[in-house]
Amino acid sequence: MSVQSDRWIREQALEHAMIEPFVEAQRRDGCISYGLSSYGYDARVAPEFKIFTNVNSSVVDPKAFDPDSFVDRTTDCCVIPPNSFALARTVEYFRVPRDILVICLGKSTYARCGIIVNVTPLEPGWEGHVTLEFSNTTPLPAKIYANEGACQFLFLKGNEPCETSYADRAGKYMGQRGVTLPRL
Repeated sequence: MSVQSDRWIREQALEHAMIEPFVEAQRRDGCISYGLSSYGYDARVAPEFKIFTNVNSSVVDPKAFDPDSFVDRTTDCCVIPPNSFALARTVEYFRVPRDILVICLGKSTYARCGIIVNVTPLEPGWEGHVTLEFSNTTPLPAKIYANEGACQFLFLKGNEPCETSYADRAGKYMGQRGVTLPRL
């Protein structure tokens, strides 16, 4: 399994719509960087946020998730309460090739502030907006900036195309748009 270069990512994005919209080079003009890097793609966070709240004293249950556990905000700057989290999504829409597995790592700018970005792997054949989880591990409120870099995606090429892709098995998060809550 090898990590794919900027040349491969660009080709897939431009010729096969793997990433839309695609930003050709890293942009960092007064913002948290995003766009194509040497061996990855730094995606942006969209201005749609679901901020966790416990005003209803709900129990977090992945089998019966209460959507009222979130407050929806459309904003250029999301403030996450101390020791809490928010869900968001990428600006970019991804289409993962059948022989590629995509993993995501947080940006160092956020990590150095105690803000962790969590994303599960993007499986071969999956497509959609990526739902991002931002955890504020600090005892202070933390800001997330919309339309700026949020995380870096690395594209790992398998030794051969998979036998059964995410699309083949009709995965429950296939084609998701917007911020997507847990599904059973």
